[in-house]
Amino acid sequence: MIPSLAVMVGLLVQTAGKPLPARVTRAPAPAPAPAPVRVWRTDSIAYVALREPGHLVLLNVDAIGRITVLFPFGPYDSTGVDAGVPFAVPIPPEAQGNPATLVAVRSRWPFDFAALRGGAGGTWNYQDAWLLQPTAGDPLGALLDIADRVTDGRPYDYGGVKYSRDGAVAALGVPVQPDVCLSCVRHATPVAAAPTAVATNSVDCSNASLTNSFCGMNSGSVSITSVPQAAYQPPPPPPPAPAAVYVPYYLPVFVHGGRARFERPFPPVAPPPPAPPSMGVAYPIAPRLVVPSSSQLRSLIGRRP
Repeated sequence: MIPSLAVMVGLLVQTAGKPLPARVTRAPAPAPAPAPVRVWRTDSIAYVALREPGHLVLLNVDAIGRITVLFPFGPYDSTGVDAGVPFAVPIPPEAQGNPATLVAVRSRWPFDFAALRGGAGGTWNYQDAWLLQPTAGDPLGALLDIADRVTDGRPYDYGGVKYSRDGAVAALGVPVQPDVCLSCVRHATPVAAAPTAVATNSVDCSNASLTNSFCGMNSGSVSITSVPQAAYQPPPPPPPAPAAVYVPYYLPVFVHGGRARFERPFPPVAPPPPAPPSMGVAYPIAPRLVVPSSSQLRSLIGRRP
């Protein structure tokens, strides 16, 4: 027992002679930078927080795809919003507590609402504006199309949130860069880059055809066999020309005293009306013949010299 106590005392003396290393204090990890645009809602109010001041437009899509502009209230209202303080926007009663998709767009430049306005009194033209028509099933894509149009192709930041039927936050989805708007630049939450492949010196020669050489290095004498070229088939001969087809034509033949086949018959001519019966005179307008009486003849004869 005495030897074991001596060993324990020796170990304690060695431990006391070596001071413990000081603990290294690590600096706390920096807090992640806030998102450029954050949006959320309560029962009747939607909130938007901006990291930098700018112009803001807040869009909403309900459960059946109807698009609503929550802010600004009209196309001609001011859109400037400060940063740091949440900006409150009232929600319409029909959109409170229902499934919805909210997207807030922030831009350094004023928006151009020419494609969205046109209603009576300078309001949003929900009736005729193509961009405000109900969407079929891609709320995020429809709202980003509106953002591309009102920003006129300039860069912008956006943030969105999607609420399910029970009021819980659902996945918003990944936006797809449009194919037609090449100048549109969208800034959202950055995606982690994929790790790059590590370069190695290994060579895969399983499918290589080498002669007088090693896999991965050349011995100075390599014979390369040429690959025979593929034989191309000659083009097919052109089809023969179609044979001439005789088409008889109808030649009308006119016969004296007859009529054509498709000639329309003329209506018969009515005979002239008969002449009135004669009144005993040759000419109706001839002068009337007067025969003198015997007494007139005597007077005429007695007057003769």
